[in-house]
Amino acid sequence: MSNETEQWYFCLVHHTVEPLDGCKAADRLGPYRTREEAERALEKVAERNENWDTDPQWNDDVEPPRQQQQ
Repeated sequence: MSNETEQWYFCLVHHTVEPLDGCKAADRLGPYRTREEAERALEKVAERNENWDTDPQWNDDVEPPRQQQQ
């Protein structure tokens, strides 16, 4: 069972999961509550980027959904 105050980070330099006392903050993603969440950091970034890239409210390249006329 993990400690409530335990935090994990994903190091972008070494592509490893680290505890608080790891590489400098500028080279890491996190904190994450569990080691498993930190292991999925790059996957989560890719999901968020995809959502951002295809959000018609924030992307002029994607046509917004048409509203039905009443």
